[in-house]
Amino acid sequence: MRQTSANHPEDIGKTLGLEGRFHRRRHWWVTALVLAVVAMGLVATLGRQGDQMHYQTQRVRRGDLVVTVSATGTLEPLKKVDVGSEVSGTIKIIEADYNDKVKVGQVLARIDTSRLEAQAKQNEAALEAARARVLQAEASVQEAEAQLARLKRLRELSDGKMPSQNDLDTAEANLARCRADLASAKASVAQAEAALNVVLTDISKSVIRSPIDGIVLDRAIEPGQTVAASFQAPRLFTLAEDLTQMELRVDIDEADVGLVHEGQDATFTVDAYPDKTFPAKVTQVRFGAQTVSGVVTYKGILRVDNPDLLLRPGMTATAVITVDHRHDALLIPNTALRFVPPTSQKAGRRPSGGLVGMLLPRFPRQPGQSDQTVDPKERHRQVWTLKDGQLVPINVVIGATDGIWTEVISGDIQPDMEVVTDLIMPVR
Repeated sequence: MRQTSANHPEDIGKTLGLEGRFHRRRHWWVTALVLAVVAMGLVATLGRQGDQMHYQTQRVRRGDLVVTVSATGTLEPLKKVDVGSEVSGTIKIIEADYNDKVKVGQVLARIDTSRLEAQAKQNEAALEAARARVLQAEASVQEAEAQLARLKRLRELSDGKMPSQNDLDTAEANLARCRADLASAKASVAQAEAALNVVLTDISKSVIRSPIDGIVLDRAIEPGQTVAASFQAPRLFTLAEDLTQMELRVDIDEADVGLVHEGQDATFTVDAYPDKTFPAKVTQVRFGAQTVSGVVTYKGILRVDNPDLLLRPGMTATAVITVDHRHDALLIPNTALRFVPPTSQKAGRRPSGGLVGMLLPRFPRQPGQSDQTVDPKERHRQVWTLKDGQLVPINVVIGATDGIWTEVISGDIQPDMEVVTDLIMPVR
């Protein structure tokens, strides 16, 4: 008996060769459907995260604002003197050492004067010889005067017949020469006295004495050392007049020099006492500029009291000068002035960009990425606050700043108001 069987679709697909195409087309539609669902979920998630941006805020407050200028420099005595020698020779004795307190006229060192003393004796002998020549010249003058007087008397007695006029003129000329010799001898005496005084002065200067009351900061000589003072007086000692009163010489930047004036208070620290702050006062701001590596600075002088002698000359100090002090000022943090909201959040706008923009959304801009340029010296600024979760701009006019807080001169800002300082990025 003959059997017949029905043809199933699978058999037909195999017969027609369509089985592979059918399965591949069904798998493509399933993949497309899954991707669409995932994309819609991603868009919804990103949209919710974009709507849930968070901002960091800080309160506006009232308080005192202290504006300061920082500068570095070195401590120096009010009066520092380098003691030298005008006399060349060998150091014989040193009678002062480091840190010794000295008085005006006190002997610091002595230079060997053997050569100078010998020269002094030579000059004394020359002086005596010059004085002897003066006596000789005086005798010659007396003799010439007597001779002339005799000739004149003889002429009177002889009624002008004797002596002749020639003899009388010769006697007068001889007297004039004798007087000239006397004057020259006296000049030689003065010259010999001056030469002797020079040597005696050098002998006195061979004893090095203190010109001030103070303390010895430095000693640059040793016994037996030769001192040559031919062109420039060599430095032997460095003295400071009074270390209880000192001055701090700081370099003030050209951008800050307009704020610093005489009479302003300051404080400073030194590395030797890092936990101690010393007071000072500005006494001078010099007009002369100093340029080092292209940086222009001006020298400022600060008066410093040092009763305990804790501070020493040459110490490096960092000074903070108070240039302005505002009492009970309305203050906002400087971070609020630097905050720039994301472009999409300004005036309550939502990010857009079509389907591609929804599938590939752009992250909001960070603060500071705005195309708007902010001039730090501009007094009219804009800050932001939150109202019903939306950014609201506030125009303000600012004043002085200490680098952390800034004074608000005018604007719709009240104490305890929250201003936006930063953007908190959502977690992806």
